[in-house]
Amino acid sequence: MTGATDTLRVISALLETASVPYMVVGSFAAMSYGVARNTQDVDIVIDPTAESLEVFLAAVDPDKFYVDADTARDALQRRSMFNLIDMANGWKVDLVVRKARPFSIEEMKRRGIRTIADVDVSTASAEDVVIAKLEWAKQGESERQLRDVAEIVRVHSNNLDRGYVAKWVAALELGKEWSRVEALID
Repeated sequence: MTGATDTLRVISALLETASVPYMVVGSFAAMSYGVARNTQDVDIVIDPTAESLEVFLAAVDPDKFYVDADTARDALQRRSMFNLIDMANGWKVDLVVRKARPFSIEEMKRRGIRTIADVDVSTASAEDVVIAKLEWAKQGESERQLRDVAEIVRVHSNNLDRGYVAKWVAALELGKEWSRVEALID
């Protein structure tokens, strides 16, 4: 995990210095909530302005990280994603521009600081990791995503805001996936 720790530390510092709001999501966020499993990339949702994205891109050391600036600018315009690769250890960072939909806006507002791989970083809430993983499961029929959700729910059963989860499960039409998770928990 040393390579991931180094990559996460550098990228989060660059984002903070550039004043780019961000949050770690995906498997790394799930790990911070008690789901241990292997992954080869770090997923980070970002919410830059055109100016803050330029500051971030200018700060990335091209001798240490590969990033295609034009792809990053295009991702901002299309609200999609681009990659950054740590050339020292091969870790890939997926930088996903925050979507303009209500859930994504709320998810970004609810982020908080958590320690992941010995680095204090802005991280999606447990509830929002659950919802995002349910969406990934719906898109890709992934049992792994559903097992991650079940583990987060098990570990945080006493403090998970189930009303918030239910609201977004309904709004994003994730009922089938949520039912499958509930079956895994029982």
